[in-house]
Amino acid sequence: MEEFHKVRRLPPYVFEQVNRLKASARSRGADIIDLGMGNPDLPTPKAIVDKLCEVVRDPRTHRYSSSRGIPGLRRAQANYYQRRFGVKLNPDTQVVATLGSKEGFANMAQAITAPGDVILCPNPTYPIHAFGFIMSGGVIRSLQVEPDDGFIPAVERGIRHSIPKPLALILNYPSNPTALVASLDFYKDVVAFAKKNDIIILSDLAYSEIYFDGNPPPSVLQVSGAIDVCVEFTSMSKTFSMPGWRMGFAVGNERLIAALTRVKSYLDYGAFTPIQVAAAHALNGDGADIEEVREVYHKRRDVMVDSFTRAGWTIPAPAASMFAWAPIPEQFRQLGSLEFSKLLIEHADVAVAPGIGFGEHGDDFVRVALVENEHRIRQAARNIKRFLASTAKQPNNVVPLTARR
Repeated sequence: MEEFHKVRRLPPYVFEQVNRLKASARSRGADIIDLGMGNPDLPTPKAIVDKLCEVVRDPRTHRYSSSRGIPGLRRAQANYYQRRFGVKLNPDTQVVATLGSKEGFANMAQAITAPGDVILCPNPTYPIHAFGFIMSGGVIRSLQVEPDDGFIPAVERGIRHSIPKPLALILNYPSNPTALVASLDFYKDVVAFAKKNDIIILSDLAYSEIYFDGNPPPSVLQVSGAIDVCVEFTSMSKTFSMPGWRMGFAVGNERLIAALTRVKSYLDYGAFTPIQVAAAHALNGDGADIEEVREVYHKRRDVMVDSFTRAGWTIPAPAASMFAWAPIPEQFRQLGSLEFSKLLIEHADVAVAPGIGFGEHGDDFVRVALVENEHRIRQAARNIKRFLASTAKQPNNVVPLTARR
């Protein structure tokens, strides 16, 4: 039977191949150290859970909620932006709650994309940045770019070689998967360029609070006039260790927020009201919970970089996010990221995310997530050290089982 049109536009989900191999290994009794999916293992702070439990006891909160977010939650997000970035937002017209930043991105694509619209998107990038628009009928022009002096020239080339003119430009800094961070000066240049060329900016700022070297990542909305062309997406999943709660936000340009709000009004009734109340409680807190989460990831980052390097796999220290973007060791690079990821499961009991899953320009890398404790990260390094030592002695034994005839 022929596949449906939208399904045909989606390639096989690369990460599912790794997940199947991981599940198979565990079924055989292997203790897989999972550094693949960016699924925070830290518990949600007690005060947030307590607020949820308090509110959920009130049966009035069990009814349908508000798709765009209850007023108190939208005010809390606006106040957070004022404190953190010095950005003033109208909670009634410039803030909408989403079921995580992923849902927000996908429904924004539904709201603004006409068939054939061109979207400029970094490569590698988080899959929803591209596939949200592909599923909405858009066309992706991939840009192999970093937030440096080469960014604007690359975007200019993308515009020059696109028919029709691109509708929007995707930004994601701190980046998933590369962990690169953008400066405020970079955002100033991009906003000026977007205004000149009448292009929408969609910025994913999900990792704004996970940074390690004393320099908080900025928001593009800090640039004067950015709100004329920008919407920014944030998430509480990593900041407050609330991944399963599915709570995020889109903020910025009123026209774009109104379009997203209208689409969402047809699709959902919003998150469960007690979750929204607890999320507002978290955002209105003193920041101690955020600092504690940040410190945990900071320690894990340092342990991972040190232990993996001593194991023989040098990994650059990320400045932000909960990921390291790790170059595949030279002796395995010709295999590509998917086959190397399979090798690590089969021979080192370690799972990582293959870079090819984030775009073809990511195939020389794997993404390593800081989602296991320090003891488990050191154990992963010991396993990898044994694997690297064994392959140095027997290089012909490093073909993944799934690739053998």
